[in-house]
Amino acid sequence: MLKLTDIKKRYDLDGQSVNALRGITLSFRKNEFVAVLGPSGCGKTTLLNIIGGLDGYTEGSLEIKGVSTKKYSDREWDNYRNHSVGFVFQNYNLIPHQSILANVELALTLSGVKKAERRKRAAEALKKVDLGDQLNKKPSQLSGGQMQRVAIARAIVNDPEILLADEPTGALDSETSVQVMDILREIAADRLVIMVTHNSELAREYATRVIRLKDGLVTDDSMPYTEEYTDERLREKRNRSMSFFTALGLSVNNLLTKKGRTIMTCFAGSIGIIGIALILSVSNGVNIFINKIQEDTLTKYPLTVEAESIDLTAMLEAMQGNASNTESKVEHQDGRVYESAGIARIMKSMTSITSFRNNVRDFKKYIENSDEFNKAASAVRYRYPVRMDVYYTSPDGEIVKSDSESVLRNMYDAMGVSMGGASSVMLKTYASNMNVWEELLPGKNGELISESVTEQYDIVYGRWPQAADEVIIILNGNSELSDFVLYAIGLKSSDEFYKILRAAVKGYEIDSERKSWSYEEICSLSFRLILPCDAYQLQDNGSYLDLSETKEGLSV
Repeated sequence: MLKLTDIKKRYDLDGQSVNALRGITLSFRKNEFVAVLGPSGCGKTTLLNIIGGLDGYTEGSLEIKGVSTKKYSDREWDNYRNHSVGFVFQNYNLIPHQSILANVELALTLSGVKKAERRKRAAEALKKVDLGDQLNKKPSQLSGGQMQRVAIARAIVNDPEILLADEPTGALDSETSVQVMDILREIAADRLVIMVTHNSELAREYATRVIRLKDGLVTDDSMPYTEEYTDERLREKRNRSMSFFTALGLSVNNLLTKKGRTIMTCFAGSIGIIGIALILSVSNGVNIFINKIQEDTLTKYPLTVEAESIDLTAMLEAMQGNASNTESKVEHQDGRVYESAGIARIMKSMTSITSFRNNVRDFKKYIENSDEFNKAASAVRYRYPVRMDVYYTSPDGEIVKSDSESVLRNMYDAMGVSMGGASSVMLKTYASNMNVWEELLPGKNGELISESVTEQYDIVYGRWPQAADEVIIILNGNSELSDFVLYAIGLKSSDEFYKILRAAVKGYEIDSERKSWSYEEICSLSFRLILPCDAYQLQDNGSYLDLSETKEGLSV
């Protein structure tokens, strides 16, 4: 049934190798009472632990029913310990806050036995050791001999084939030791019992076989067993384990037993959990805030890549007088002012302005085909040097161009400023930074509007555009539109506009009366977009006429 062949066990302690077992070869019968004797440190407990699967061996072979354990997995060792071996320890190892019935049930609980069945079997095991009338007592209410009998009941409740006892009478008086030995001898009638003890008298009186160890070797065996095992097979392995609800019940019972400790542990744990939750929430909130700031900033000031860029650094430094030159290295006398060639430096920097051309075509291909770029960018807009002219029809039937340049030109006229070359350039510069109309950022995957745009605004009337010929008007937080925009889209007449301009130029007080319009009036406006390709008409002489410069063309 159980066979050890040349078992060796070596421990490494403080860098030194200690041989606990030097080569043990033993075979055990199915049912016998074996007592292992020997002085302290001879390897008795190590031998018992190896047989019980609590400790591994360094060399040799342990066979159970003819099957070697050299290739046993952790699961196979667990099944062996749960179903084939029972342990009786010198210090009992009972759970103090549970009844002795619950202590015995625990062995069956770990094996997955149902509650009714394990309670029945635990009661029967306690009855066998003469404790059937004290099932609900706690270990602290029992004597040492009674606690050892509880430990024996717990060891045999799972009906193991092998019972291992480590000094079961070491802490008992003589009378109680005899009672325990009687129980062990009775158990050995139908199974293998291996007991480690220092009491040679009890061993000779009760054991059917006495084995003596010294310095890790067998020095004597009163009844050696040498027959070979040939046709035995390992018992069918049972992979049952404790159910979830059983484990939960045991946990709850254990927590309720130590209420004060449980409350303190829960309180301390809750402080840690709350602290971690606060840290994570603050961290998450800061990340969200930073992402929001970044998104808002890039929405208002997006990154721009132009086809051609100009380096104006040298010219700006020359105009500020910061450019390095050879004159600055000349030493001058104190008390005198010297001339610096500033004009020449500025003209030289203006004539040497360098421009850089960016490969926007390949860059466009990259951002359209790069998954990584598309994940990082909320929207991409392409600007082309194409003029888009927007017009509307005034109430008196006049066709008016709706753009910032036209509004600014009217402002110049009202102020009596002549439109010379410099003024015209300045006007165009101002107009480019005061756009009345602007195309919406397109979304990803063919969406008409980018999500980054829709997240920045709230719809107060109507809906987001669903077609390319629809327009939205953006109000400020106080539901207002500037008079500049109102004039540009035809909601303020020319007379009103000129009246405001003249009053502003002459320093008069401007009429504080403010007009308002309903959402329906605003949304009933219509405009006409004329692209450059539609603005030119082929003439008979082969030339093209720009119809956008004629009233007749605009009225077509």
